[in-house]
Formats: sequence, C-alpha cells, structure tokens
Amino acid sequence: MGLLDGKIAIITGSGRGIGAAAAKLFAAEGAAVVVSDLDQGPADETVAAIRNAGGKAIAVAGDVTDPAFPAQLIKTTLDTFGGLDIIVNNAGYTWDGVIHKMTDKQWYAMLEVHNTAPFRILREASHFIREAAKREQEANGRANPRKVVNVCSVSGLHGNAGQVNYATAKAGIVGLTKTLAKEWGRYNVQVNCACFGFIETRLTAPKESGEKIQREGDEVELGIPGQLRQMATMLIPLGRAGTPEEAAGALLFLASPLSNYVSGHVLEVTGGGSL
Repeated sequence: MGLLDGKIAIITGSGRGIGAAAAKLFAAEGAAVVVSDLDQGPADETVAAIRNAGGKAIAVAGDVTDPAFPAQLIKTTLDTFGGLDIIVNNAGYTWDGVIHKMTDKQWYAMLEVHNTAPFRILREASHFIREAAKREQEANGRANPRKVVNVCSVSGLHGNAGQVNYATAKAGIVGLTKTLAKEWGRYNVQVNCACFGFIETRLTAPKESGEKIQREGDEVELGIPGQLRQMATMLIPLGRAGTPEEAAGALLFLASPLSNYVSGHVLEVTGGGSL
C-alpha cells in the first residue's frame, strides 16, 4: 500500500530536478502521474523511468504560460485517468538582476510563470474539483480530500538581492496559497506551499557551467556564481544543499493523507536556514 494509491497527480516542471524527483516518488507511492514540462524530451524521460519501475504516467509537454495550455493539461488528465486529486505547481525558473538593470520583460516573465500560470491551471481545474466535491458530499456527506501544493522559495519569504522579480513572484504564490485554502476548504481541498532553500538543481548549479535557456526571445543564464554557492552552504545549519529527492519528500507529505488537516501552510524546506 502506497500513500497515494489510486490518486491522480499533475506535476508541472517535472521533466527535471525537483519535479522529476517528485513524479517518480509519487508514482512509487501509487499515484498515476501527469508529467508536465516545457520540453518533450525530459518529460518523456521521466515517464519512461516511472513506467520502467512499474508505475503509471503520461507526458503533457507545453508552456505553462500559454493561456491555452491549462485547458489542454486538465482535459488530457481527465480523459486519460478519469479524475484529478493532486496538483503540484512546480514549473519555473529564475531571471536575475539588480533592480536598476532589470527590464520590464524580466519582471513580467517571473510573474507570468510563477503567478499567472498556477492561477490559470487552478482556475481550469476548479470546474472539475467543485463539481466532483459536490457529488461526493451528496453521496457520502464529505468530499474526498484533494491537494494543491504550490512551490515557493525562501526568496519569496525573506527576499534575496538580485532577485526582486523572482522574490516578488514567489511571495505572490504564498498569497495565492493562503487565499485558495480558504476558498476551497468547503470542497475538502488542502492547499499548501513548499518553500525551498538551497536545493541542487540546474537553477542552483555553478553559473560557470554555462547552462542557459531561451525564454521570451532572450538567452537566460542559469545558476549561481561559485563563491555565492559556497557562502550559501556555510549559512545552512545542516552544512549542505538539499537534494531533489529530499525536496520531493516534502511535496509527498503535503500531497498525502498525512496532511489532511494541514491547509494554508508554508512549509520551509531549508536544512535549518532561512536564506
């Protein structure tokens, strides 16, 4: 018996990093997983790993900032698996710069991917969730528990120099979380936020590695300068960065029956640090 037996989960940004680790963990715990990622290749790789381990998964590739994508994502999930129990809004990236050098494009790109995209996905999912909950309430007296887990960052709680756009967007996802927990409590949906510190992903890899992505017609450098990475590690009481698998464990808790009376909460996953 797994913690998520019979559940159906959407995880955005699950072709790599924390999202991929969560998709594999959720599948191992019994969930059927919809792997959503911007890039088809990484999404397919995550699905293949899940299926090779005996789990259930499909890939739905696409840009979460595309206004048409949420309808495609929710419809494909319902058509394939017949329901929806868990949504993890994890997709995102960073586009850093100090405020006097930051462009409007950088600013709005972070709001679009970290705020608008989760809002649209949840709005699209609301039609199924509300109607399903009403039917379950009439039949059983209470709707089945469902979960929303929004991924945040310590930048959104404490700020971080050079990330005014990212920090603002991540602070916004906290507001969305707390508000939706109040709106959807009547449908027995627990809405929580996992707030990560320094987790080893391509967003926190050494900037010297030179990894870049194309966004909004521009080339965006990923990573953190090596000296800053070293300083960040020194500020973590556990003395190291976290792994994607450790981050996924926090997501599993918030997506599982273990959190059925936890809602509107921001769980900091930082190794004991705050920055």
